[in-house]
Amino acid sequence: MFVARSLFKMSSPNPLARLEQRAAEADQIIEYLKQQVQLLKEKASVQASVREEKKLLVENAKLKQDIEDLKKQLLDKEKRRGVRDVPTPSVEDSVKSNATPPQTGGPAPFVTHAATTVESPPHKDDSKNKKNPEKKEKKPQRVATAGQDDTKVDVSRLDLRVGRIVTADKHPDADSLYVEQVDVGEPSPRTVVSGLVKHVPLDQMQNRMAVLLCNLKPAKMRGVTSQAMVMCASSPDNVEILDPPSGAVPGDRVTFQGFPGEPDRELNPKKKVWEQIQPHLRTDCDCVATYKGALFEVAGKGVCRAQTMSNSGIK
Repeated sequence: MFVARSLFKMSSPNPLARLEQRAAEADQIIEYLKQQVQLLKEKASVQASVREEKKLLVENAKLKQDIEDLKKQLLDKEKRRGVRDVPTPSVEDSVKSNATPPQTGGPAPFVTHAATTVESPPHKDDSKNKKNPEKKEKKPQRVATAGQDDTKVDVSRLDLRVGRIVTADKHPDADSLYVEQVDVGEPSPRTVVSGLVKHVPLDQMQNRMAVLLCNLKPAKMRGVTSQAMVMCASSPDNVEILDPPSGAVPGDRVTFQGFPGEPDRELNPKKKVWEQIQPHLRTDCDCVATYKGALFEVAGKGVCRAQTMSNSGIK
């Protein structure tokens, strides 16, 4: 019996060690599968909205092409000053018809209106006629520019990057503000002013990863120029800094499936681009940050999220 017990003691650790190792490996596999399932759920939740966005992009492209065609036609007519590209009465006849009421209900009123808006009166000198084409040619250019700005207002115009708050201190002249030095992948850190004193303790601001909006126009806040904005989930009672995915590094860009394109170098405050995009930024039911259902995603590394705040605005 003593020999049997000795043999049991000598041989028993090896099976237990193997079982523990296999259990650890199984736990790792289960955790990995959970992460993959969660990611698949998150991506599946936005597929419907992505399809709608693609449809809108196709329609938008058609509208832009129609605008370009109309612009070319208008420019051609302006260059020729309306010269006989369609069989219309002469300018003198048009002016006369404009001076006397039309006798029939035909197309004469429309022709008269087109002629008087395109051509100057026939008795004016040529110097005035030369000035009018310059004014006419500028109008379609302004319309085209405005149309491009309107059709391009989406999240791709925001320069959202992963950053690391290197240091943070209280603003010398404002009790509710922090002044941070943030590494966003550039040669030197950016100075950022944030109103987070009431929501995030100072020690939790140090050496912290965050998501930064980097192409707002720099603005002075109580004497300190802020060069970016820390993105946070926000409600009337609570604020949480968005966390980038594990493995993200300063300078990594945050992208959105279905919204390709390069961000503006600097957002023009007069165009109100940020003000139009911000209402569509929210966390979903799993605290993941989204724009119109598209996830805040760092390619190959995962998604950005709040710690506890679901279905909340982001700013």
